[in-house]
Amino acid sequence: MFNNIPVERPDTPLLDQVKIPSDLRQFDESALEQLAEELRHFLIYTVGQTGGHFGAGLGVVELTLALHYVFNTPEDLIVWDVGHQAYPHKILTGRREQMHTLRKPDGLAPFPVKDESPYDTFGVGHSSTSISAALGMAIASRLQDQERKIIAVIGDGAMTAGLAFEALNHVSDVEANLLVILNDNAMSISRNVGGLAKYFARILSSRLYLSMREGSKKILSRIPHAWELAKKTEVHMKGMVVPGTLFDELGLNYMGPVDGHDLKDLINILQNIKDLKGPQFLHVITRKGKGYGPAEASPIGSHSLSKIEKTPQKKSNLPSYSNVFGDWLCDMAARDELLVGITPAMREGSDLIRFSEEYPDRYFDVAIAEQHAVTLAAGLAVQGAKPVVAIYSTFLQRAYDQLIHDVAIQDINILFAIDRAGLLEDGPTHSGVFDLSFMRCIPNLILMAPSNENEARQMLYTGYCHEGPAAVRYPRGAGPGIPVTREMTALPIGKSSLIRNGKDIAILAFGSMVNPSREVAEKLDASLVDMRFIKPLDHTMIIRMAHEHSLLVTVEENVISGGAGSAVSEMIRERELEITILTLGVPDQFIHQDKPANMLTACGLDSQGIQNAIECRLATGTEPEKNRSRT
Repeated sequence: MFNNIPVERPDTPLLDQVKIPSDLRQFDESALEQLAEELRHFLIYTVGQTGGHFGAGLGVVELTLALHYVFNTPEDLIVWDVGHQAYPHKILTGRREQMHTLRKPDGLAPFPVKDESPYDTFGVGHSSTSISAALGMAIASRLQDQERKIIAVIGDGAMTAGLAFEALNHVSDVEANLLVILNDNAMSISRNVGGLAKYFARILSSRLYLSMREGSKKILSRIPHAWELAKKTEVHMKGMVVPGTLFDELGLNYMGPVDGHDLKDLINILQNIKDLKGPQFLHVITRKGKGYGPAEASPIGSHSLSKIEKTPQKKSNLPSYSNVFGDWLCDMAARDELLVGITPAMREGSDLIRFSEEYPDRYFDVAIAEQHAVTLAAGLAVQGAKPVVAIYSTFLQRAYDQLIHDVAIQDINILFAIDRAGLLEDGPTHSGVFDLSFMRCIPNLILMAPSNENEARQMLYTGYCHEGPAAVRYPRGAGPGIPVTREMTALPIGKSSLIRNGKDIAILAFGSMVNPSREVAEKLDASLVDMRFIKPLDHTMIIRMAHEHSLLVTVEENVISGGAGSAVSEMIRERELEITILTLGVPDQFIHQDKPANMLTACGLDSQGIQNAIECRLATGTEPEKNRSRT
């Protein structure tokens, strides 16, 4: 057990011999326990140097070793769900000496990426995709007469999403040769792994049982209805002693639960079932954060680890936008007993902790089920409740149909508090840079972006009071440090705020881009407008700026294509106004992992980049390449 993050690279004599999984298969089974200990030690050291997802990887060290030991990867395909747990996999598949580049520019991605390694069979980052993807691979392999094993590893959290069950329902329908491994690390399905459960897991996966089962199927299938009766009897007998009846009913052969840290047992079971035909389901119990004391004690708190700084960084005392939201939600709930808070498994990230404790009857964590979260809110709203859906920008993408069909068409009173808007360190799977584009085209939806903490509070109140759906999108972390007033005042819908009057140039900044634009406006003696609303736009202010200036500049932390700047351009064209427009935002490409400040610089969205783009346009009539949207 480790209780501290090592600062020196550990000695790992066995792990040093493993460059790729075929090296791993040269070891005798008796050496694998030490290898698991070395892998866990190296993982703790590595994440301490880089930061990143931590607890999930520690929990699957033995499972990862067993999979690569038993299966012939990369010919056999492993699909990791979400990818939080994939660091041990990366270490064992030729990337150990690159682990120090994790989440850095041109370094290793924080999740499996197809282009990074042949062992990364499918790009992930969002949850619950593994079974669908693996099933597609299994069908494609069958169409091409390829004999390979396909394994999907999915966590108990990811199993709460409907997508996982849609895939499971299809698996048996096509009788695919697929192994689904449920990595149950929160004990949400099985509370413990006792001796009886382990005994039955061994029986159900033993060669004797499996050969008898297949032989009986061949014989009984010749007798009308006999195999169906035998199958039902087997399922009900299993249901008396193991928790897998649901999966059996879905047509998968359930085995488990098994101890995911018993390496010998795992290898034995995987070897027994690797050549079975048809859909198989193995239930494995693991401990998140296994081997690191603080992570085992606090699996949620140790889900991700910050880089250990040699010189401790001074912690900001400024509240984050998430903190502002969490405080506002509790204040609003005290005023309105109809307020209901909903989150898809983001209680900590969205800062709903205090709300969940003070108002437990009005707090609903629906797990990783974004579609359900939005339609649940719609159902609540049509019966008079006032739902507030706290959701990350990148995860709202998963509920787009519900946003349109169940909310906007019905013009329902729901407030969406959209966190993590903008560029994030984890790269394209988590950056929230599409929401302005995909939301502003939806009728009936009010869309706001605050430039500071107090504006965020007032916008949340404005959206809550609005009759119809409203959204407030804000970035991760702290704002510029504007004091938050306790009083709540609804803002006039669709009205911007003129921050500075200048000459020739008018900068129309949205949300997080107001602050970097402020310095530019001062240097260039430009007008600066905090636009506040993406929908509806402040047409009056835009027309005024167009009449008083020769250049309009829109700036947003969202993709240029279809974003707020596009909305301004559309309005200008409709009014046939004679004005030059420069649209700045995230270019038409996926921005890969880096520190968010560096990502903004790369997109030309820091103060210097905005100034350079404006000066380039004034001088040449074009803008620098980094500011252009690729078409």
